[in-house]
Amino acid sequence: MNKVVKNAEEAIRGLESGMSVMFGGFGLCGIPENCLTALAASDIRDLTCISNNAGIDNVGLGKLLRNRQMRKMMGSYVGENKEFERQLLSGELEVELIPQGTLAERIRAGGAGIPAFYVPAGYGTEVQEGKEVREFNGKMYLMEYGLRADFAIVKAWKGDALGNLVYRHTANNFNNMMAAAGIITIAEVEELVPVGSIDPNQVHTPGIYVQRIFQGVNYVKQIEFVTTREK
Repeated sequence: MNKVVKNAEEAIRGLESGMSVMFGGFGLCGIPENCLTALAASDIRDLTCISNNAGIDNVGLGKLLRNRQMRKMMGSYVGENKEFERQLLSGELEVELIPQGTLAERIRAGGAGIPAFYVPAGYGTEVQEGKEVREFNGKMYLMEYGLRADFAIVKAWKGDALGNLVYRHTANNFNNMMAAAGIITIAEVEELVPVGSIDPNQVHTPGIYVQRIFQGVNYVKQIEFVTTREK
């Protein structure tokens, strides 16, 4: 089954205001730049965005924040985005901060069909509020629910027309698990290769999880923090 679509605009068709969307990547590494640009140019609003971080000002998810397209943000690290901070403190944006390991496992569990699980992270903090607590072997744990989303939008290094994906290095973070947790998964890739050219042993995300795929263009791969040393 050929899952190739023309571009990001075609890929996001059916994504409507009020939906939940997962965005892969780690910092600004491995983020779906083309789809984020297409969403920022659309009139889609009130999104619940699930991502490790909120990008930086006007980059990554920062584009959606700037346009007020986000109703709620679920993530673990948001410290580099001043607009995010402003909207949070002013009450314009609903935020659910989740410990990073818990966020990763909630997404993985959702993709694996696991409805809930127990973790020690967050016990005795604000994260515990409203959650079931149980003791195992003398240690306290919180019950967390698996996460799924209406759409998962990921970015890979290589992919084929069947949706098989390969990520590179840090770009594997969150992309792989999110691809399995979306009801509809969109993959943008740096290189769209012929079916059969990817070694099956190298596939990170099998095509069964991907509904739409396209080759992205004009990747910037911006550095979040430029750090240099004195000569």
